[in-house]
Amino acid sequence: MSNLEHRKFKRPESVLVIVHTTTGEVLMLRRIEPEDFWQSVTGSLRWGETAAAAARRELREETGIDREPLDCGWSNRFSILPAWRRRYAPDVTTNLEHVFRVECPVRPAVILNPQEHGSYRWLPCEQAAALAASWTNRDALLRFVPIPDTDRRQQDIPS
Repeated sequence: MSNLEHRKFKRPESVLVIVHTTTGEVLMLRRIEPEDFWQSVTGSLRWGETAAAAARRELREETGIDREPLDCGWSNRFSILPAWRRRYAPDVTTNLEHVFRVECPVRPAVILNPQEHGSYRWLPCEQAAALAASWTNRDALLRFVPIPDTDRRQQDIPS
């Protein structure tokens, strides 16, 4: 299949954007389909688009948050789920996912795209990782969300 023919299909390259607070709360989104599929912000790169541009676009489209995601310098390759394979060229079976994150001092306002997501939750990182439907999302949460130093915070509290 030629490069031009491939462009008729979805590009098999995507972004995963973790949104979290400085206290370690993570934004998780529940997809409309498949039912009960929880994830961070995700989305495919358009043909000719950079991963950084896609991360910012997807963050804004899915949550209404307008911030510059930080590239974590980490990528995953995974098999495309059968339910979504029809969107890709017939010879494509894997996707390359680039991981980004956005750290916010407090929970920003979230405006969901109702065509993609039905609800959202802010959760501690470990709970968010347990809820995440994909192994790449779970791994990225545990790898890149800073866990607050509870011992240090307890020392700062006057007796």
